[in-house]
Amino acid sequence: MSVISLLFFLTLHHGFLLASPAVDQFTFDGFAGANLLLDGTAEVTADGLLMLTNGTTLLKGHAFYSSILRFHAAASTPRSFSTAFVFGILSEYADISSPGLAFVVSKSSNFSTALQSQYMGLANAANNGNASNHFLAVELDTVVNAEFGDMSGNHVGINVDGLKSVVADNAGYYDDGTGAFRNMSLLNRTAAQVWVDFDALTSLVNITMAPLEVPKPKRPLLSATVNLLSVIQDEAYVGFSSSTGVVSSRHYVLAWSFRMDGLAPPLNTQKLPGLPFTIPKRSSKMLKILLPIASAALVLALAITVIVIDRRRRKYAELKEDWETEFGPHRFSYKDLFHATNGFCDERLLGIGGFGRVYKGVLPASGTVVAVKKVSHESRQGMREFISEVVSIGQIRHRNLVRLLGYCRRKRELLLVYDHMPNGSLDKFLYDHSMPVLSWSQRLGVISDVASSVLYLHEDWEKVILHRDIKASNVLLDADMNARLGDFGLARMYDHGTDPHTTHVVGTMGYLAPELGHTGKASKASDVFAFGVFMLEVACGRRPISQDEHGDHFLLVDRVVEHWREGTITDAVDPRLRGDFAVQEASFVLTLCLLCSHPLPSARPGIRQIMQFLDGNTPLPELSEAHRSVNMLVLMQNQVVLNSHSLPSTVAGNISDIPGAR
Repeated sequence: MSVISLLFFLTLHHGFLLASPAVDQFTFDGFAGANLLLDGTAEVTADGLLMLTNGTTLLKGHAFYSSILRFHAAASTPRSFSTAFVFGILSEYADISSPGLAFVVSKSSNFSTALQSQYMGLANAANNGNASNHFLAVELDTVVNAEFGDMSGNHVGINVDGLKSVVADNAGYYDDGTGAFRNMSLLNRTAAQVWVDFDALTSLVNITMAPLEVPKPKRPLLSATVNLLSVIQDEAYVGFSSSTGVVSSRHYVLAWSFRMDGLAPPLNTQKLPGLPFTIPKRSSKMLKILLPIASAALVLALAITVIVIDRRRRKYAELKEDWETEFGPHRFSYKDLFHATNGFCDERLLGIGGFGRVYKGVLPASGTVVAVKKVSHESRQGMREFISEVVSIGQIRHRNLVRLLGYCRRKRELLLVYDHMPNGSLDKFLYDHSMPVLSWSQRLGVISDVASSVLYLHEDWEKVILHRDIKASNVLLDADMNARLGDFGLARMYDHGTDPHTTHVVGTMGYLAPELGHTGKASKASDVFAFGVFMLEVACGRRPISQDEHGDHFLLVDRVVEHWREGTITDAVDPRLRGDFAVQEASFVLTLCLLCSHPLPSARPGIRQIMQFLDGNTPLPELSEAHRSVNMLVLMQNQVVLNSHSLPSTVAGNISDIPGAR
């Protein structure tokens, strides 16, 4: 072969090498040193975990493979692809979370205009579902959002250009041996694996998942036909998106593989970094045998000594700290409270609240009947709520506030002692049909009593106290059916004329003012909003959020606004009253309710002005048409339409005892 021929051959061969397609494949068994496009809260930890959200509420994070991939072959036909990844979700609470995470195939890696919470960092209220979004997403969602038709708070969905799933199913897998469906919890704090396979010939997307120790099941969890050509057109990025709502959660990806035109490479699950809060591994059998033998004599001697000397002392042991001297009211001995409640037996149980159990007791020395709230030591917020309640109401006295008589502390038990309210909580009379129906005059009396208590907290005491959880279940009725506001576990106290500097959303879904979702700052106006919803609850005999037989959720505020628009506002009054009320008076009360629950804080009256309205000293202003927007604003704040059978109702801390928000 001549030199010229050889040079021509080498040049031609080199050209073929340059023109041959790249292998669109990668594998990350851990992400240490991985070249990824990260934004928002996303980061690679020192242990090699891809952390999409870091526990901060109401933020978003994205992570994409650094190179754009070509999803269409010649003649504009789509290419098949396959991916596998291992993920884990760690929530502050065992049964509620922020929305989960999503695997995304997107024309763009820029999601700067997307919202957090229920929008998962993929879309916003204006463009959700628009074809211009150009993304295919597989969501692993831990929150129910009725706005998007979610089926449960533990589901997997295939989404195109928006957050409403094309198809969805509960998280789980089909057992290859029996064919039976096995449920999986997305919130069980353990890692799990997901496979996403797209067949270009059938345009079918298959989603499969399983626990880490289970091989890929043969039957997919769900499938959907997707026209990938119209969704992402040609080139696209692949990666993950996640966001947080009002519950502190962290979303992790532990490993990831991807391949065009073939099955994704298998992941080496033996090399994966561990999740931060996994259950400790069991110690070896050798350690279990040797350690007890080596220390048996010493442990036995110490145990006998402790039991003999300290048994009785520890039974009634208490704690006392410096702050109690300044703020604490009368202190009871644990021994007296133990005997007063007959050992906190179930026969003395009055009810179970968000932060513990309440027992009826009779003090041995005086014979006084009391209510003893025993805060659960399992509650991470327990100590903080206990201190808040003692500090807030340990020194205040008002006829319409439940009086705190004293308290007691033990190492793992927190107890508060109150006046006993013979008729229990107001919500029993509103929702338990076996109880007598409250008359209209009794309801007006309850509203006036609670308004008087809020006025005292906001204006008339030496400091401002924001209750932050005004609702029917926190209002108790004495022997004469007078209402008293109680449960100050979420209260915030500050000096008059200063800013409370609240940074966490707390309260109960349905009572939260719209601005709390944006500012996180409680105020007198947010207490007034909750009081307005409470008044509606009393007048209408309905809960703030209700569910019909089809599973759709409705806001009570929205129902009353619709009646107001139609000129039939008194139709919203509790039907159990059978019309036994003054129409003009009912119209006045319901209009005042809507003014108090106005979406704009500046448009709500202050509590002193509310008292003047109720006393007839000031005429009620006309209701503004701005209430047309109340439904959207309240829905955006609450983040989640509660499923009353699966989610608790109170939010605190980052949020304590709540439902998450999508």
